Amino acid sequence: MTSSRAFLTAEWRMLAMLNYEVDAGLLSRFVPADTELDLWRGKLFVSLVGFRFLNTRVLGIPIPGHRNFDEVNLRFYVRRREGQEIRRGVVFIREIVPRWAIAAVARTVYNERYVALPMRHQIEHQRVPGPAVEYGWRTRRARWSRISIKVAGDPALPQEGSEEQFITEHYWGYAAQRNGGCVEYRVEHPPWKVWSAQEASFEGDVEELYGKDFVAVLSRPPASAFLAEGSEVTVGRGKVVGK
Repeated sequence: MTSSRAFLTAEWRMLAMLNYEVDAGLLSRFVPADTELDLWRGKLFVSLVGFRFLNTRVLGIPIPGHRNFDEVNLRFYVRRREGQEIRRGVVFIREIVPRWAIAAVARTVYNERYVALPMRHQIEHQRVPGPAVEYGWRTRRARWSRISIKVAGDPALPQEGSEEQFITEHYWGYAAQRNGGCVEYRVEHPPWKVWSAQEASFEGDVEELYGKDFVAVLSRPPASAFLAEGSEVTVGRGKVVGK
């Protein structure tokens, strides 16, 4: 992707990914126009993902005080046909960042469901047994929520056709618009090495951010979890599709 077509460049690092199996009915109201749910071996997932956003530039410009920050998002997976190509992408149910300006830009440009909240992180880059990562955020009820993951060993590229490959290799973003349309944007990055989780958990207020329908899903242990190393990423400018 040429720099003239890039909206944002950054590094996404240490992505803690907790995955929960759900029924299609839970997500139907979030599916953007011209897309359909994307399943892995008949299973439908939502993922709670925390990571570091580093060296961020918007339209090539670094914004002082907004280059390095945390993000936590709840997302699911869709697909869209463009001619003979199947584009596999991500839809966000909620995205949390610590800076109101970041949330405001994302809501304005893409109509993404961003909210700005106090956040914190703890990353232990230990070689043995392996990294330990935690991301936390405080809701307006003044309660801290957190996701944490511990891994062991060395990271490796996911096996072809694996769940880890399915989760990490969706290279498009889709955002439903207020007028019923859909905006599509490209997300470019190389395949990520991952560690399988030894321990993974989420604790916090589900209902305030995600609604009552997600309480049962996110209150149980994740069906799977892993930590991705991450890489440099390029997020393209959005375009309206399906009209």
